[in-house]
Amino acid sequence: MIKRIYLFLLLALLYVGIAAAQHPILDAVANKVVQKYQTATCEQLWQQKAAKKPPTPAEQTAMQMLRDDPAMRHEFVGIVADTVVDKLIQCGMIP
Repeated sequence: MIKRIYLFLLLALLYVGIAAAQHPILDAVANKVVQKYQTATCEQLWQQKAAKKPPTPAEQTAMQMLRDDPAMRHEFVGIVADTVVDKLIQCGMIP
């Protein structure tokens, strides 16, 4: 019985590791977004919102990838949602 539990845990860890490695670009972009919101002050976020610069070609490509792939979009939102929403609430940017 214990061997089965260890085997199950090993397979679960292997699956999680493979799933995380499937989208290295997504992970990099999501980590960049999380880092931005973790390090930005509320003042900086308000200024960026007011400036509304057009997206770079790389950002446009990333957004198109997220639009085209619902699974990738779901994974991205799962990574960034907590950090972004928390910061927006702290800064009074969500009514």
